[in-house]
Amino acid sequence: MTTTTPTTTTPTVDQIESNVRSYSRSFPVTFRRALGAKMWDTDGNEYLDFLAGAGTLNYGHNNPVIREAVIAHIESEAVVHGLDMMTETKAKFLQTFHELILAPRDLDYKVQFCGPTGTNAVEAALKLARKVTGRAGVISFTNGYHGMTLGALAVTGNFYHKESIPGTEGSNATFMPYNHYMEDSIDTLALLRQYLTDNSSGVALPAAIIVETVQGEGGINVASAKWVRGLRELCTEFSVLMIVDDIQMGCGRTGGFFSFEEADITPDIVVLSKSIGAYGLPMALVLLKPELDQWTPAQHNGTFRGHNLAFAAATKALEHFWSGSEFTQSIRHKSQILNEELQKLAAAYPQADFEVRGRGLAYGIEAKAMPELASQIRQACFAQKLIVETCGSDDQVLKFLPALTISEAELRRGMTILSTVLKRLLASEAATHEATQMKKGA
Repeated sequence: MTTTTPTTTTPTVDQIESNVRSYSRSFPVTFRRALGAKMWDTDGNEYLDFLAGAGTLNYGHNNPVIREAVIAHIESEAVVHGLDMMTETKAKFLQTFHELILAPRDLDYKVQFCGPTGTNAVEAALKLARKVTGRAGVISFTNGYHGMTLGALAVTGNFYHKESIPGTEGSNATFMPYNHYMEDSIDTLALLRQYLTDNSSGVALPAAIIVETVQGEGGINVASAKWVRGLRELCTEFSVLMIVDDIQMGCGRTGGFFSFEEADITPDIVVLSKSIGAYGLPMALVLLKPELDQWTPAQHNGTFRGHNLAFAAATKALEHFWSGSEFTQSIRHKSQILNEELQKLAAAYPQADFEVRGRGLAYGIEAKAMPELASQIRQACFAQKLIVETCGSDDQVLKFLPALTISEAELRRGMTILSTVLKRLLASEAATHEATQMKKGA
């Protein structure tokens, strides 16, 4: 295909759409269509997508198997919006989710349908934890990200999202150091225990502890299975509810369907969104132990919690991808490829002091010696038709979230583009540094 100069967003859009827009600034073209791991702009340029809707499109853009189910649902005149009334589509989703996901993992959860966003699921989980325990406090972790509504934002670490917005700090939220946030010689769980047992620590016994086992927006920070198990034990010991936020890292992103499977634990509450809707369709769930289901009818509701089109898409995705172990094996195979390629690139440029971290098909690479490099790489990759995003407290981490269905060839092509970009950027940086040193010497 002939490549043309991409068309940027139009002046009309710039005049009409709010300043709050973000991704259209990082990727300033107008997209027309998408399929699998690829997107095309209005000029016909093809892009390789390593962002996948920030983890919403685990099964790729317009997955043909799921698309067929969505079209069939519409053509059958089945219910699309049903509040929380029971429909055939909803019942089938619940049955399929139980049979293919919960039962095989010996997870006894009730399923709550809430407003169809991750942040709404977090709000519901926090409200429920406070209702059940009668306590107000919540402990979150450094670099944690849980959403943009007031309650979820209160337990989100990054101050960029909170600055100049009164009421988004505090709200009975206490932050503790995440695994590896401090020197490894410091036991962050022991520190947390000290806070909970010391009557003078200033931290009251909380209703819940909310955690991502792999922090996505926070910088692809991976908690060890040992640390996650220790946190589960701590929550049990102090009768504190453990909430696992699997909004971005669930639905296969880290290998297993849930990110906490590696640690072999059972959280009290799990929140899911993003790829649970399977086709980019809004949907969110709160999974809770039966004894915690102390809601009264409509105590947490939402007009769009009965998104039957998303139920149909989700059911087909579960049936097609999660009825056996092949999909998980393919994720782990491609994870190994991604890790190996990133490690090679890191070793090739010791001057950047790259650190590679991740699990499954959620990876990040951070240039410790050049924190500004990630944004430069993102921009240069986009010019080469590769979509990657940054994350971390200062956008210093380059983040890779390709579709779980991406082909090995597409994955390697993305790494080739990254290699080309790194070679150009770091060769240029080295030449500039050398010229500066020569000038100083003169």
